[in-house]
Amino acid sequence: MVVVYTSKYPYFYVTVDLVILTLHDGQLCALVVRRGQEPFRGQWALPGGFVDQDEDLHEAAVRELEEETAVSTGDVRLEQLASFGAPGRDPRHRVVSVAYLAVLPNGPSPRAGSDAAEAGWTPVETLLAGRDELAFDHFDILSEGVERARAKLEYSGLATEFVDDEFTVAELREVYEVVWGRRLDPGNFHRKVTRTPGFVERVGRSVTRGPGRPAELFRFGGAETLYPPMSRSTFG
Repeated sequence: MVVVYTSKYPYFYVTVDLVILTLHDGQLCALVVRRGQEPFRGQWALPGGFVDQDEDLHEAAVRELEEETAVSTGDVRLEQLASFGAPGRDPRHRVVSVAYLAVLPNGPSPRAGSDAAEAGWTPVETLLAGRDELAFDHFDILSEGVERARAKLEYSGLATEFVDDEFTVAELREVYEVVWGRRLDPGNFHRKVTRTPGFVERVGRSVTRGPGRPAELFRFGGAETLYPPMSRSTFG
């Protein structure tokens, strides 16, 4: 006998959307796709889509990213960012979206697939210049993701995820300057980074990149929380 369950509650559809950030040419960039189908056909949007009935949210996020952009997160951790469920955010159905945030060093070249007509890295400043430039409520989702990244630079090792496994302090400083949108004093930054327990550790080698003296190489020190934090309000 087949048991059919009914409910007085309305149906909700669930989607995932991804804020994937990287640095390109000295700019903070987000991975976006140009929609190939209605609604919002031809507009830029964050990668994402509907969750299948037999998959977990995280599985759906990884699948949609690979299907629409051919970008794999690999060992990069996808972090749940927030949920967005305002009525009317999707003209097709009542839809709740779970957004994810991830950072990639040297973001790979994407390739459009699935229902995406185009995929690419676009400066966040350009994407956030106008609310109506992004499909759905992706302006709000992207804004939330960028602010989360800015905040996490203060108290976590997120900045090291924007660079290679081995990096110079100058390369790490560039991450803070680009994401925060402000210049930082090199000497003060070097002291704070190297004196914060567990933030960075010396590799024991130096590298020459461009003019000037060789620069010492560091790697992430593994600290889950930076203390004292690299506070935007007091950093100088």
